[in-house]
Amino acid sequence: MAATCGRLIIVCGLPGAGKTTAATELAERHAGVRYSPDDWMDALGINLWDEAKRAGIEQLQWQQAQSLLALGGTAIIEWGTWARSERDALREGARALGAAVELVHMDAPIDVLLDRVTRRGRESPPIDRAMLEDASRAFERPTAEELALYDPPAKAPPRD
Repeated sequence: MAATCGRLIIVCGLPGAGKTTAATELAERHAGVRYSPDDWMDALGINLWDEAKRAGIEQLQWQQAQSLLALGGTAIIEWGTWARSERDALREGARALGAAVELVHMDAPIDVLLDRVTRRGRESPPIDRAMLEDASRAFERPTAEELALYDPPAKAPPRD
C-alpha cells in the first residue's frame, strides 16, 4: 500500500487581504486544519503585537502541521508569510515529508486593507494607513518564478 502524502497550503498576504476567509474555505473544502497564530493568541488573551509569543505559537503550529502532513492530512498555514525565505522554508519542510505544497497569495489595495482591518478591530493598538503602507513595502510578493515552485491547487475531495 502506497504512503499517503499530505498537502500544505500556505496562504500569504497583508493584514486585511482576506487570508482568514480563504484559509477557512480551503479548510472546509479539503477537510484540512487551519493554523492561524492570531486565533490562538486571541484565545489565550495574548496581544497580537507580541512578536515573541507569535513566533513561539508559529513554531508549535508548524510542529503540529508537520505531524498532520506526515499522516496524509491537509494543513493550511495562515501566517502572512511576508518573506520568501519563510515560504521557502515551509515548502522545503513539507516536501521533505513527501507532501504537496500550494501557495495562495491574497492581495488588495491599501484602501481595502485599511477598511477591512478597521472594521474587524482586532488589533490593539489598531493598524493604520502608515502601518499598512510600510507593510506593503516590506512584503515580498510572490513572483512568477516563485509560484512555479509550488503544486497546482488540489481538487476538493467528493462530499458524502
